[in-house]
Amino acid sequence: MPPKIKTEVEKQAIRTRIIDAARELFIHQGVESVTMRAVAQRVGYTATSLYLYFSDKEALIRAVMDADALRLAHSLRSTLEISDPLQRFLQFGQHYIQFALNNPNHYRMMFMTRHPSLVPEQSSIERYNPEQDAYAQLIEVVSSAWQAGIFKPALTDPVLIAQTVWSAMHGLCALQINMCDDAWINWRPLESRIQAMVRMCTDGFMKEPTHE
Repeated sequence: MPPKIKTEVEKQAIRTRIIDAARELFIHQGVESVTMRAVAQRVGYTATSLYLYFSDKEALIRAVMDADALRLAHSLRSTLEISDPLQRFLQFGQHYIQFALNNPNHYRMMFMTRHPSLVPEQSSIERYNPEQDAYAQLIEVVSSAWQAGIFKPALTDPVLIAQTVWSAMHGLCALQINMCDDAWINWRPLESRIQAMVRMCTDGFMKEPTHE
């Protein structure tokens, strides 16, 4: 049994501990296989104690996803303050990759672990709010670059651009997280692969600079 909780700070610390334990179990055993009892055992509590913090497994999954999504959004938020649209676009990608590689378990849980579809109305994250929603940040960064005329004229859908760039970044991050130590593959240096991906995106999407 957990100790008697006296303050909101202590309650939040216990909640965070449960979320961290659940994340570890979800990514290693699969969301469907993990029970509330298993999470409780991981943190040294009874299942009854766990239900004081989360009403059911679905609520726990939402809490883990929301915590990780908010952490990602906070890590990317500073890029929104960059005034130049091109530099904002490039730095957003760099910060996204940095977050993924510095927080591999959070990234695995959000984008590499199968979990039930999350209903926006049930999330604590405010959808479309760039303070909390990393996807909204991505759309805002790409849309501002598109409005500034950075991309090729034939590219008329900034959302499609954003989702394609995201796919490229995710592929690099997922391979690095899951297979960076795979001896079968003679990986080129990570920084070289990042630079090559950036060049691929810029050459594919951005219009040729004009020279006067």
